[in-house]
Amino acid sequence: MLVGVFMAVLDTFIVLVAAPAIQQDLAASDAEVQLVFAAYQLAYAAALITCARLGDLVGRKTLFLAGLLVFTASSAACALAPAPVSLIVARFVQGLGAAALFPQVLATITVVVPPESRAKAFGALGAVIGLSGVAGQLIGGVLVQANLFDSSWRSIFWINVPVGVLAVAAAVAFVPRTRAAEARGVDPVGAAILATSLCLLVVPLIQGRQSGWPLVTWISMAAGIAGMAVFARFERAMVRRGSDPLVRISLFAVRPFAIGMALILLAYSGINSFFLVLSVTTQQGLGMTALGTATVYLPFGAAFFATSIVAGRLRSATDAILLAGALLGGFGYAGIIAEVAMFGDRTSGWALAAPLTVVGVGSGLLVPSLLHAVLSRVAADDAGMASGVLATGQQIGGAVGVAVIGAVYYACAESHSPVTALAWANGVNLVLALVIAMLLRKLGAIGAGE
Repeated sequence: MLVGVFMAVLDTFIVLVAAPAIQQDLAASDAEVQLVFAAYQLAYAAALITCARLGDLVGRKTLFLAGLLVFTASSAACALAPAPVSLIVARFVQGLGAAALFPQVLATITVVVPPESRAKAFGALGAVIGLSGVAGQLIGGVLVQANLFDSSWRSIFWINVPVGVLAVAAAVAFVPRTRAAEARGVDPVGAAILATSLCLLVVPLIQGRQSGWPLVTWISMAAGIAGMAVFARFERAMVRRGSDPLVRISLFAVRPFAIGMALILLAYSGINSFFLVLSVTTQQGLGMTALGTATVYLPFGAAFFATSIVAGRLRSATDAILLAGALLGGFGYAGIIAEVAMFGDRTSGWALAAPLTVVGVGSGLLVPSLLHAVLSRVAADDAGMASGVLATGQQIGGAVGVAVIGAVYYACAESHSPVTALAWANGVNLVLALVIAMLLRKLGAIGAGE
């Protein structure tokens, strides 16, 4: 099952290093490159909670296998995509497969693993998630650079096919069948409203810049915002009828949760967009190869991995660790801006190693501990629903960050250069880091008050 998790998280990031190659080979626009990344996260976000409940109803092994098969088949479709639109659609389906398999792993560990061994099992899961995020950059760079069978970027998707087939065979043989004794109902209408609203909001944010912000983009975004309001009303009506909503909207009236959701959205908006703009800058701005870009990520990855382990062992000082992480991340972003200001287009990938290490330290302190810090302030009865909503928020934040900060980056790259655009995008990330620090102070004050 951990192989499935590794693949699902890996494919969130592996496309970033391959983005310039995809754009060149398919003659894709900047907006289409952003959508290749965002489509996966939008589908993941829209289907995650529904798939978790479906696993409780039909059996977790059944849904895990279904998700893994969809993920593997759609990976092949990605590799065969002849045009940007077909790749975007295949990535959306791939995100649905990831959403189906991932929550089954969490639930199966909780049910099957004895309580005394559960911490170790979740620790292994956390290590796999962290490793796959970092490995995605390196594996993507190696595969694109190797150009196996003249496949270029397509190899990052082909590799999922044999691994997926082996994972399916192993899951059939070894994963036990479990299902919830009292499963909660699903809310397909709510999930459809949420997915539609997110697409109406995010897609025009990505497409609007290149199309000159026509009226239809503003109408679409307004419809997306209105759709979110309709979603909230529909979910409240579900509660009044005694049905199980996709999201219990009353959770957002709980101040720690509301602040926590804002933190999740901002943190993942920053980190995911950061990976995208750095990958494009190193290849299109600094002339580095895909493998060279992957090596640029190594200082970040090593720092992230090491500090996330340390942060996990210091739960008693979580608030201070989170605040330090936000501030260090901001300091690292400021360092990148300073380097670009000093060296301009002469900035080298290796010169970015120091600020990237600082960003990695900050992210390692902040990102892995944030979910725990928020959930520890939510009532036990709300923990299950809250964790699902926050996990969905991670994916939404990533998609919105790629849309908004990506738009800032590409707009600046058109009028200046990719390196200058990197500085502007990191300026946005610096502001986000400072806002996160202020919100963390508010969250800490709530905890102290309690």
